[in-house]
Amino acid sequence: MGSGCRMLENQEQEELTTVRVQDPRIQNEGSWNSYVDYKIFLHTNSKAFTAKTSCVRRRYREFVWLRKQLQKNAGLVPVPELPGKSTLFAGSTDEFIEGRVTPPCLSLSRVVQNVVLLSDSQLHLFLQSQLPVPEIEACVQGRSPLTVTEAILRYAMSNCGWVQEE
Repeated sequence: MGSGCRMLENQEQEELTTVRVQDPRIQNEGSWNSYVDYKIFLHTNSKAFTAKTSCVRRRYREFVWLRKQLQKNAGLVPVPELPGKSTLFAGSTDEFIEGRVTPPCLSLSRVVQNVVLLSDSQLHLFLQSQLPVPEIEACVQGRSPLTVTEAILRYAMSNCGWVQEE
């Protein structure tokens, strides 16, 4: 299938979206309210996304919230499962963190390939803005001064959203 690429030149470019969940970090380490968050790096040429490159940090409970919201809006379309949180105190912190990185990545990669899920504004704000969950909900419900697109563009222009990773 090596020669298949040349045939695409005259046709519309294939849409590709890469999502990577990486760089787990413990925030507030040593305190009772410590938690792990992850860097979500997204690179795409899909028209579905406002920003073509973005990078945000999200914690596990936000992934859980996103999955619940997507499932609520997707109806019968199954949303990929997240890894369980039961491994929390198993083994060392490093093992626990590494064990939880891959599955959110796999489920997010499947989510962005799904047309129905991709039409959910909450997914876009989750991936391409650093808005906290209550503000994502407010924005989607029209209770925010910014539209979904404005929130994403504002974040992208603030430099935290762009990643020089070429």
